Formats: sequence, structure tokens, C-alpha cells
Amino acid sequence: MALTLSLELAAWTVAILLPVSVFAGRWLAYGRFRGKGAVEALVMLPLVLPPTVFGFYLLLAFGRTSPVGAVWQQAFGHQLVFTFEGLVVASVIFNLPFAIQPAQRGFEAVAAELREAAATCGMSPLRSLWQVELPLAWPGILTAMVLTFAHTLGEFGIVLMVGGSIPGETRTIAIAIYDRVQAFDMAGAGVMSATLVAISLVTILTTFLLSRRIGRRLS
Repeated sequence: MALTLSLELAAWTVAILLPVSVFAGRWLAYGRFRGKGAVEALVMLPLVLPPTVFGFYLLLAFGRTSPVGAVWQQAFGHQLVFTFEGLVVASVIFNLPFAIQPAQRGFEAVAAELREAAATCGMSPLRSLWQVELPLAWPGILTAMVLTFAHTLGEFGIVLMVGGSIPGETRTIAIAIYDRVQAFDMAGAGVMSATLVAISLVTILTTFLLSRRIGRRLS
């Protein structure tokens, strides 16, 4: 159950952050505006803050007395914290740097001459993105999604602060491993840890193999 919940959380996080990484990464790669450095620093903030500190602020932001928590309570009839929906929102926010930065680097690798040629040919920005930029920037986007998926599977601090350890609702495999260790069930913790390592390794290896195969087709 905990593994299924973790996989579901990772899948939702990747699905939400895929379009975010494409458009935000492209915007940061090509945009020239005042305050760009501050925006990039804000995106990278979850990387330097301890997960418990970041989770604490998310807990306050999602609480029933906060504006976000109050709107959610009124709209859906239950609080946002200590729910799976709360975990998804927290996971999306916490994984922004893992999703956006590699995608940004992928778009930065696309030569400006190609984008200018697409515009000269009369392509709209959306068509240029779909037919010119994405086929060249996909390694960065793929890397972003793999990092997001793997990082979400193993996240502990944010999950514990925002979701707690509710079986079937917020108890992910990382929390389950911690609970097994607390109960001195080292064998159970070892099995779950090995499963998590295996899934992460298979995910990364599959991505590398897929990248090489697509790269050969494009070359």
C-alpha cells in the first residue's frame, strides 16, 4: 500500500510538472527581464532549505486558518494538510527545481539561429516550440521528469510535515521505512529500502537507454 501510494504521488507530481517544466524552463531560458536572477533563485530555494523547514512553512500555508487552507476547506469540505491532495501540492512545489532547471538547460542548448529561422518561416511560437524546440530540448525535459519521479519516491521530510503518517492516505514508502526502523523491524525496512532502490535504478537505466535509442534515430 505504501509503495502504491508513493508511485501514485510520483506519477501525479510528474504529470503536473511536465507542462510547468516546459513553459517555465523555456521562459527562463529565452526570457530577458529584470529580476530574472531573483526568479531563478526562488525556483532553486527548495534545494538549499532543509525539507523539514520547507515543510513547516508549507504546513502553515496549507493550514485551515491560512487563506489557501480556508479556500480549500470551503471548496472541498476537508482540510488540505494530512491528505493525499496536500501531499501532491507540496510535492509539486518542492520538486520545482528538479523539474525546471534541467528543462531550462535543455532549451538553452537550442541554437538561437534555429528559433530565428522558424520565426522567419512564419511559424508561431507554439508551433516552433512543438516542431523545432521540443525535439532538441527533450533530453533536458526527460532528465527533469526522471529526477522529479525518483526524488518524489524517496522524499521524507516534506511528506512527514505536510502529510504525517496516515495509512492508505499519506503513508508513503519512505515513511513506512522510518516506521519499520522505529519498530526495530530491520528486515522489513531492508526489504522496502531495497525495493525503492531497485525501482529508482530501473527508472534511471530505462531513461538512459531510451535517450540513447532516440538519439540514434535523430542523428
